[in-house]
Amino acid sequence: MLAKYNNNPWDIEADKITLQELFDLWIEKRAVKLGTSNQLALKSAYKHCLKYSKLKYNQIKSYQMQDTIDSCGKSYATQGAIKNLWGHLDKFAMELDVISKCYSDLITSAPIPETTKQIFTDEEVLRLWENKNLPWVDSVLFFLYTGFRISEMFDLKTQDIDLQAETMKGGTKTDAGKNRIVPIHSKIRPFVEKRLKQSKSGYLFEYEGKKLYQSQYRLLWYEIMEKLKMNHTPHECRHTFRSRLDSVGANKVCIDRIMWHKSKDTGERIYTHKNVEELKLNIELITN
Repeated sequence: MLAKYNNNPWDIEADKITLQELFDLWIEKRAVKLGTSNQLALKSAYKHCLKYSKLKYNQIKSYQMQDTIDSCGKSYATQGAIKNLWGHLDKFAMELDVISKCYSDLITSAPIPETTKQIFTDEEVLRLWENKNLPWVDSVLFFLYTGFRISEMFDLKTQDIDLQAETMKGGTKTDAGKNRIVPIHSKIRPFVEKRLKQSKSGYLFEYEGKKLYQSQYRLLWYEIMEKLKMNHTPHECRHTFRSRLDSVGANKVCIDRIMWHKSKDTGERIYTHKNVEELKLNIELITN
């Protein structure tokens, strides 16, 4: 009896379990180990699979999984979430000996569309501020007022934030960008203070008490873009930041220093030294 229980501890009939029953069991036993945002995205994705909910799971084929993606009528983010859900369910079904082949390996979703680096409009920036209390919208605004690359933002440690001096130290990509000083724009200081107080991992941006990684954040990003009806990539925040500084007449050398670009002008590179106060004055030229 013990051997039988260990072989099938959740008392399921592998040949009869339906998609709905497998999903419910997966929610109970496996989804709880995922992050809250990820759980919500996958639960939402399941709504597009309901047409097959009563089918025995071992009878569902790849073309039916693909149909849930092709007929959802949603963006690449939602399509990716549906594909991700089928992958989770297949893996769980394999574990339970419900299936012997993962049909989810054969399905595809829309790729992330090519962009031409469209900057955020003033109206879109305003919309972000109007929704600043939504989860993770503060991270988009942080990008827009710092010019950080996505990898640099997630490498920011709390020890690199100096609230008294109103600066952050970071940068990883190039020699010109390492350990550069970036002023904390007054508009995003409340976000920085809040995340500093909440940090458990030692990183400014974290996910459930641990360092946040790009793969996790991109799912969060797509949710924000879809919810606020925008279509941008994180790197477009960096382009927007530079464009806004240029539009308000910020000093060219200061822009390069803030964004960690190596100036193309030899004279500027060798002879011009911009101190932190000058950088602050220039970054605060962005008033909206």
